Amino acid sequence: MLKFLIQPVTPFQQNASILFCSKTKKCAIVDPGGDIEILMKLAKENDLIPEKILLTHGHIDHAGGATELSEILKVEIHGPHIEDKFLLDSLQSQGEMFGMPSKDCHPSLWLKEGDEVSVGEEKLDVYFCPGHTPGHIIFFNKKSNLAIVGDVLFNGSIGRTDLPGGNFDQLIESVKTKLWPLGSDIDFIPGHGPVSTFKAERLSNAFVSDSVLGIS
Repeated sequence: MLKFLIQPVTPFQQNASILFCSKTKKCAIVDPGGDIEILMKLAKENDLIPEKILLTHGHIDHAGGATELSEILKVEIHGPHIEDKFLLDSLQSQGEMFGMPSKDCHPSLWLKEGDEVSVGEEKLDVYFCPGHTPGHIIFFNKKSNLAIVGDVLFNGSIGRTDLPGGNFDQLIESVKTKLWPLGSDIDFIPGHGPVSTFKAERLSNAFVSDSVLGIS
């Protein structure tokens, strides 16, 4: 079974997630924006075996620690979509801007719609969800009805679209055509803030509820 731990990192309090296979104890660290010592300690305390690093998108609070962590753990970085390459190529300069030392990131594998990622014996489906950034992706484990959505959707809100490459209409379309079709009874881990369900957001989210989007 796929299980998870959530650890807020960086001054942006970004939700870095550790997804792990309960049978094999192998894990993927998702969006290690920083504070990598805390993430490594959390994995060790739970007897987890890091297998790879996954990125939903290229902003520094999600990807800033990825290169250093991959070098220490000797694991590959997979994702996001190649459309976010310009962001990963500027992580060092982003870090200088925000006072968060970082290295530019060069993933071993870019991910796209329809790809499948393994975590131990568990599988994650990849969906392309641009809008917050041009190359944003999300991960979905059907067996556990769990989605890791980065900054596409939050509890009560959605991701910003006023940053380079952001597009509000694209983001709304991503939620309508990629997230909602997965089903209502889906738990999701957002990039910031508390976890929620698609059902709750379709009822009350001020940006993408069914009533706002005109879905009957």
